Amino acid sequence: MTTDTTTKDTAPGAPAPGTTILDARGVTMRFGGLTAVNGVDLTVGSGEIVGLIGPNGAGKTTFFNCLTGLYIPTEGEVRYKDKVLPAKSFKVTAAGVARTFQNIRLFGNMSVLENVLVGRHTRTKEGFWSAVLRGPGFHRAEKASRERALELLEFVGLAAKADHLARNLPYGEQRKLEIARALASEPGLLLLDEPTAGMNPQETRATEELVFAIRDKGIAVLVIEHDMRFIFNLCDRVAVLVQGEKLIEGDSATVQGDERVVAAYLGEPLANDPGAAEAAEVEAAEAAQASGADTTTDTAAGKENDR
Repeated sequence: MTTDTTTKDTAPGAPAPGTTILDARGVTMRFGGLTAVNGVDLTVGSGEIVGLIGPNGAGKTTFFNCLTGLYIPTEGEVRYKDKVLPAKSFKVTAAGVARTFQNIRLFGNMSVLENVLVGRHTRTKEGFWSAVLRGPGFHRAEKASRERALELLEFVGLAAKADHLARNLPYGEQRKLEIARALASEPGLLLLDEPTAGMNPQETRATEELVFAIRDKGIAVLVIEHDMRFIFNLCDRVAVLVQGEKLIEGDSATVQGDERVVAAYLGEPLANDPGAAEAAEVEAAEAAQASGADTTTDTAAGKENDR
């Protein structure tokens, strides 16, 4: 896979290539006695596309939720551009990290354009009284947001359907719309959770080209995906999670050639299986809970969707 990167439309103020923009250190997430993510380290540099793969239940989406403020990690920290990210998802978005979800979360009864405008809310400065009084500043901001939303719809190939209801779009176009809405927050890092799930080969190829185009605008990308061909064509580096722990990280050739990765996907036992460490963590958490320590979290809802 090659792309023309000679004339990149790089976002203003984008970090220099190679600069670390996401730095997750020792991220651990426990739900009572279950350790879903255990001590995971991961970095993403400016201009990089990094993949995160692993069998079902490996903890990938839980890790994404820790990165984006939906979960507060039990241990560890997440830094974006060398600042610890706040433990609120809307503040993470405002900081410059946007995401899509495994299950599409569009406003079905709103238009395509309105869905993208929702994503602009973190970048508009008009407050309550401006909206009530609808003065010149409000109308300027509204016009600028609409123009930017239309630009993004053009970028993802949905400009002709700006007035359509989101629920009436085909599945592949709904995925594109979710990406456009995420881009509307002007992120420096975009997290994509299974962006090609349910797509045919042509739609997958189009998504691959779209992700390259996003990278060429100066936006780093971290992507979860089960389509191995898509991941290995797309990514500069790939990290593999197995039972909540990082098994290996490297370029596509290194990861594909690792026997432990093959074994993990086939369900075969691994040498030095990270599950043993997970079992120890679970036992420790249960012991702490029995002694009266609080090891629960109010964010357990939704963990059953982790893949």
